[in-house]
Amino acid sequence: MGIFDFLSGQFIDVIHWVDDTRDTMVWRFEREGHEIKYGAKLTVREGQAAVFIHEGQLADVFQPGLYMLETNNMPIMTSLQHWDHGFQSPFKSEIYFVNTTRFNDLKWGTKNPIMMRDPEFGPVRIRAFGTYSIKVSDPALFMSEIVGTDGEFTADEISFQIRNIIVQEFSRAIAASGIPVLDMAANAQEVGTLVARAIAPKVAQYGLSIPEFYIENISLPEQVEKALDARTSRGIAGNLDDHMKWRAAEAMNQASSGAGAAMAQGMGAGMGMAMGAGMMGQSGPWGAPPAAAQAPAQPQASAVPPPPPVEHVWHIAENGATKGPFSKAALGRMVTDGGLTRETLVWTAGQDGWMKAGDVTELAQLFTIMPPPPPA
Repeated sequence: MGIFDFLSGQFIDVIHWVDDTRDTMVWRFEREGHEIKYGAKLTVREGQAAVFIHEGQLADVFQPGLYMLETNNMPIMTSLQHWDHGFQSPFKSEIYFVNTTRFNDLKWGTKNPIMMRDPEFGPVRIRAFGTYSIKVSDPALFMSEIVGTDGEFTADEISFQIRNIIVQEFSRAIAASGIPVLDMAANAQEVGTLVARAIAPKVAQYGLSIPEFYIENISLPEQVEKALDARTSRGIAGNLDDHMKWRAAEAMNQASSGAGAAMAQGMGAGMGMAMGAGMMGQSGPWGAPPAAAQAPAQPQASAVPPPPPVEHVWHIAENGATKGPFSKAALGRMVTDGGLTRETLVWTAGQDGWMKAGDVTELAQLFTIMPPPPPA
């Protein structure tokens, strides 16, 4: 027993991993010749898993805890078969530490616009981006499908593939959701849940899971956003008749300002030419005035005439039905014929409800040419 105790003491080793990189997913415990000594102590911390590879095959996966690599817990090892190797371990084995914590704040986004059919606008293109987190859920499957023999595997090496899966499933989920474009911002959480459910089976094939998935923004092309802004502006404008009047008044003000500026510019140029001729003190032959004085004056820019006033048209309510529209001249003929009285209800754009014709200032003058009805 003494010689075996001596050999065991020589083979004692401590195997552990402390990660301070924050992006390493898998790290291989390095030993010369990949030799794991008999009786070594394996420490697996919380948030880790240790994968034991023996002679190229996955032998076991160790969860957090302290392990003694001996025959009783590792059948592939023996204490007597290779005693003649002395102090050199005969087991060509490797131990990979797998980080099972979450890797957060990973970015995803659509490189090209996604085409979808909106129930209100028809075919539209959208872009989206956000963040997600990944976690190793099956260390053995992750090692066999993704890592292989890589001694140090980082999250950047798998993030590109995960982004491609997210964009593909995002396109399918958006097309199948039927959510209008204008309502996607209010339903971002619902859309994110749909995308996360669609992604889960795909990444599970790699031994991974996505515990968190967020959509930060869904945007439309610039031209579509401008069209939406114009549509919103029309809605804010309210009554179209009043809006057109306001636009006409603004156009008149701008035209007047432009004409005044042109007139002032022309007067300034003329005064400058006259002052220049006086300062030079030159005259033509036989005392003729200078050539600049003989030049005819430039005509002044005329002001732009204002647009013609907008004529109101009127509707008449009789016996529960409406008639019209009628011009003011037509209403005047109706007054003469007796078809329009002071008690007749009339309405025009911009008027607050139906009013009696005799109470409308613009129509009251039509009744002044006719005497009022005799008293009862």
